[in-house]
Amino acid sequence: MDKVRTKRQLIELVRRIMNAEGTEEEQDEMLDLLERSVPHPEISDLIFWDDRNLTPEEIVEEALNYQPIITPLPSDRSNK
Repeated sequence: MDKVRTKRQLIELVRRIMNAEGTEEEQDEMLDLLERSVPHPEISDLIFWDDRNLTPEEIVEEALNYQPIITPLPSDRSNK
């Protein structure tokens, strides 16, 4: 599977990762799949290192709502 398509599937995937279901290899595969499926660049931090004790639903919500901060490129002032 290339990406998870539904929110419900993402929640189930996060739940399985949080419950340490499967072998270490299967856990790695699930995390890779999750990382490919959401825009949040640090989804694993939300699962393993976040102090807020988020539920799988909250993790998925935050991961799907992530929007990067895009800064403008510096202007080239040498042409003036």
